[in-house]
Amino acid sequence: MKFKIRPATKEDCKEISRMILELAVYEKMPDQVKISHEELERDGFCQNPFFECLVAEVPEKHKSKEGFTVVGYGLYFYTYSTWKGRTVYLEDLYVMPEFRGNGIGKGLLSKVAEVGKKKQCVRLQLSVLDWNTPSRDFYAAKGAQDLTASEGWHFIRFDGQNLDNLANEAPKD
Repeated sequence: MKFKIRPATKEDCKEISRMILELAVYEKMPDQVKISHEELERDGFCQNPFFECLVAEVPEKHKSKEGFTVVGYGLYFYTYSTWKGRTVYLEDLYVMPEFRGNGIGKGLLSKVAEVGKKKQCVRLQLSVLDWNTPSRDFYAAKGAQDLTASEGWHFIRFDGQNLDNLANEAPKD
């Protein structure tokens, strides 16, 4: 199947928002999605964007059952390792189920890697739910290392009231 990978535009945010919810449903966490396409527009298409995004688009003749031509996305941002340097972090990689198996996921992943390499990133990082064996196998087949077992890393998060409490403890000027 023919498809094109291109940088997302502000006009794609409604489609990206739709697919974020589809991904959350697949990951069994639809109640966790709290942002809308307006936040995506604000945060991804401003003077200093918080993220970048690529979308996969199929020709009109291959559109989805629902009529969508934007059928996948890869949303990423840059971070920094004090040990290794520049890093690209892939927050989401998603392809609509009916379009899987056509190389679209590989195309998105490879394009994110290419973008990162052009910005002198030395690694591409992402996280995958422990039960998501198809995705874990997909990344492993491309050469990814699972650091959970090999290095014992845990992801730690502060949010909501715990983030507020921590911020309120900051020394005052």
